[in-house]
Amino acid sequence: MAGEPPNGCGFDPGKFVLKLKVTLAADRNAIDPVVQGIMEVVRDTQCAMGKEEAIELALSEALANAVVHGAKGDITKVVECDVACDESGGMLIVVRDPGPGFDPNCIPSPVQGENIYSNHGRGIFLINQLMDEVQFRNNGKEIHMRKR
Repeated sequence: MAGEPPNGCGFDPGKFVLKLKVTLAADRNAIDPVVQGIMEVVRDTQCAMGKEEAIELALSEALANAVVHGAKGDITKVVECDVACDESGGMLIVVRDPGPGFDPNCIPSPVQGENIYSNHGRGIFLINQLMDEVQFRNNGKEIHMRKR
C-alpha cells in the first residue's frame, strides 16, 4: 500500500489483518460516505472493538481538515486515507492532503481565551483527545493517528 505505515509506529506490516487505501475527491459531501464505508469494514473485521465511535469521529475530523484546509475544497484535488489494523486490534490511520501543510504547534487551543467561543478550530484538539497517539508528518500534510 502506498504510504505504508512507517517503521517505529509499533505496527508490523506482516501482522496486518486489515489494510485499506482510500482516495476521495476533496469534496465535503464525499467525507461521510467514505467514513461510513471504512467504519463498516472496521466493524466487520472487529478491529479496535469498543473504540469504534472514537475512531469514527477522529477519522471524520481528519478527513474534514484535509478537504477543507489542505485541499481548500478543490474537488479536482485528492485526499488519501490509509487504514491498517494489526492482530492485537490496534489501528493506524494516515490521512494525506495535497496542501502546503501547516505547523500544528501554531494552532490555538480551543479551550483557552476567546477561542472557547469560536465555532471552529476544534478538530485537531478532538483528534488528540480521541486517539492514543497523533503525529503530524510531511510538514503537516499527513496526520498519523493510532488507537490501541
